[in-house]
Amino acid sequence: MSPDKTNLSGQMQNVAQRTDITLSRLFDAEKAKGAAPRLVDAMAYSTLNGGKRVRAFLVVATAAMLLENADIKPNANISEANILNANDQTGLWQVAAAFECLHAYSLIHDDLPAMDDAATRRGRPACHLAFDEATAILAGDALQSLAFQLLAAPSTHPDPGIRAALVLNLAEAAGDAGMAGGQMFDLEAENRVLDRQETAVMQAMKTGALITSSVRAGGQYAGAEAGAGAGAGADVMIHLEHYGKAIGQAFQIADDLLDAEGDESIVGKPLGQDDWRGKSTLVAHLGIDGARLEAKNQVDKARQALAQISAKSPSWQADLDSMAQYIITRNA
Repeated sequence: MSPDKTNLSGQMQNVAQRTDITLSRLFDAEKAKGAAPRLVDAMAYSTLNGGKRVRAFLVVATAAMLLENADIKPNANISEANILNANDQTGLWQVAAAFECLHAYSLIHDDLPAMDDAATRRGRPACHLAFDEATAILAGDALQSLAFQLLAAPSTHPDPGIRAALVLNLAEAAGDAGMAGGQMFDLEAENRVLDRQETAVMQAMKTGALITSSVRAGGQYAGAEAGAGAGAGADVMIHLEHYGKAIGQAFQIADDLLDAEGDESIVGKPLGQDDWRGKSTLVAHLGIDGARLEAKNQVDKARQALAQISAKSPSWQADLDSMAQYIITRNA
């Protein structure tokens, strides 16, 4: 199956618009509750900044693939008035927003002087330069808290068991065995060379964990995990896990390739940083051509896993297939 770039682009735009409106409303609500305006401004600055919303898309597309009659259409008429109507899976957009909040937190902290010391993010000054370092740290902290607040909210899903599963899933992806642990290994790798296996593990934690978690969350929201003790539910979650892990690995390799040979004006951040810092990447281990081949192999694994799922919405399944291929052909 070749990727339907037109349909995928429309779906991604739709999800991004709806997620951004959800986030914007959330930040307005936080201010209305009395949150520090400068803190919320820093949170919004770092979240509503034109990202592709890949993680939100994976949440929404996976759930929509498995749900009956999910009213989630590409290129829908988006407006403040109709964005979260009763038939439009209100809670699902809150899950999508939660993942983007956690992703934004990780980028804010990743850019700090004590971490990667990055000056720009998506073509704009990094949060600690647009505001100040202390505000950036607090904005990241608050975004992380907001992510779990969203997942735990009764409005996210009527089933408290599913809400608890969503919280646990994201917590595991964010913690010492996920993003935070991966970042620690990445920092340590500046002082010693990781072998290929260590590099793959580090990248699976730092980048892959949240991507896999996004896919898993979509399955959880749709109730696939509820019957995961045996039979179809278990099979669906296993296939989603394989899909998520494979595209997570492919995504990181694609990022490393962009750092090595991308266009800085398109990517929106300084390039060549991995080589300058002596970081361990699969590009460093395999070379450009070898890394491209490994990324393609991971995409093939993802597509094979996805094809095993009996989807209630084949069109969304096709979009997830296209997403796997898009991940290694994107230019930013």
